[in-house]
Amino acid sequence: MNGGQHMLELRVLGDFQVVRDDQPVDLPPSRKTRALLAYLAVTARQHQRERLCEIFWDIPDDPRGALRWSLSKIRQVLGGDGLALVADRNAVALNIDTDYARLAPLVKADLSSRTSEELEAVLASIRGGFLADLSLERCFDYESWRQAIASEVEIVELGILRELVERLADQPRRALPFAQRLRGLVPDDARLAAEIEALEDRVRSATAQAPGSASQSSSARPPQTASKPASSQDPGRAVQFCRALDGTRLAYASTGSGPAILRAAHWMSHLTFDWDSPIWRHWMRELSRQNRLVRYDERCNGLSQRHVVDISFETMLSDLECVVEATGLDRFTLLGLSQSCAVSIAYAIRHPERVSGMILYGGYVKGWRARGDAGEIATREAAATLMRESWGKPNPMFRQAFCSMFIPGATHEHFAWMDDLMLRTVSPDDAWRLQSSFSVIDVSDLLDKVRVPTLVLHARDDNVAPVESGRTMAAGIPGARFIELESQNHILLEGEPAFEEFIDHVRAFIAETAGG
Repeated sequence: MNGGQHMLELRVLGDFQVVRDDQPVDLPPSRKTRALLAYLAVTARQHQRERLCEIFWDIPDDPRGALRWSLSKIRQVLGGDGLALVADRNAVALNIDTDYARLAPLVKADLSSRTSEELEAVLASIRGGFLADLSLERCFDYESWRQAIASEVEIVELGILRELVERLADQPRRALPFAQRLRGLVPDDARLAAEIEALEDRVRSATAQAPGSASQSSSARPPQTASKPASSQDPGRAVQFCRALDGTRLAYASTGSGPAILRAAHWMSHLTFDWDSPIWRHWMRELSRQNRLVRYDERCNGLSQRHVVDISFETMLSDLECVVEATGLDRFTLLGLSQSCAVSIAYAIRHPERVSGMILYGGYVKGWRARGDAGEIATREAAATLMRESWGKPNPMFRQAFCSMFIPGATHEHFAWMDDLMLRTVSPDDAWRLQSSFSVIDVSDLLDKVRVPTLVLHARDDNVAPVESGRTMAAGIPGARFIELESQNHILLEGEPAFEEFIDHVRAFIAETAGG
């Protein structure tokens, strides 16, 4: 830090800035050079020159020359702190302060154990989206990295705000700004809007009762109450948070009204993004039309906490239990999709008094490794390796292979949205870890213990979970009904007859069982 006399810091939580003693430093006009500087500082580790060329300069005739030029510009920006940039013929590293370095420990942390002052300090450093002004659409690896970190920052910001609002509930003046900022991130949260109204009323009341206040007169009006509903419309994209038994933050949301459906979490979900996605939006719309639909993002997915160590089956079951308690559901229809069918089965056995009926779609009794088919295992392992290397990158071959496996009937629009879905919902490492965890699922010994009404549905030509998996599941559950849908899609698409049939069967089943 130049003898400790002049403090240099890179600010990446918002538009990119370099400041020395709180004064901005002029930056080079090259976006790639600025992006390279930010990338080196945030990652804070050594990178091979060849790899940096692949990330930022895969097109120029002389990528190593372009890298050398950018590094020379970075040294000019660093000035007296140029020694922090260590570069030799093969590798480059940069060790310098960033505002992200203070936020990063909170990504996996139990926020309830942190002081309010620490949380407020981190919150104050978040000026906007991560490197909001430094997107590089043609640099796919960089952009994948940037968006993944941006999702982490968003999750931490939401978590801190909710933690502070709850923690400072008895200090309305302090809590109100945090609640208002939280509402800016989740504008359609009707419960939060009501909470803000209540805080505002308490602030006004405290002001009116303060000694010497002009409001302290016999003619002063009593403070308003927050009895009126904040919004008459569905909360839509409203997101709330609860904690799992190990402290992991879980994001959940509720839409619609009527008999409750709880969708057990599956991978590749994002509570807010899914409302825009043609892959999932019709599911939420139709399931919320006559029912209250409660959803939550699985750990390592969407707005729930990422990079969590424990992703075991038992932990997924425990997370479902925690969400049920947080939402206050007493009795509901449990909906399992794909791998969450197995979790749903285990939950229904443990808590039959809560489950009025269980609907299982596209599930399997045993994961691909537990099924023991050597050919399938080899194919899946190869796909898993490709997943770890190509996840979230607009590689046409990988995207089309992956999307076609889940949605053979996909259009070009679906292919494009699948890219965003993969990028936004889960990191490459977490995707690989989750798929490995799912591969060893085996609930074959649990099926005959189910004592709740069960409806099993499966697409006839599903490539992800063969239809025989659905038949086996239904055959093992006492009294279960099995319905085969005419489709190739693991995720049923809007407009296809199989989806309409699925919804019709779901509604009929709920009408039959929800009152029981």
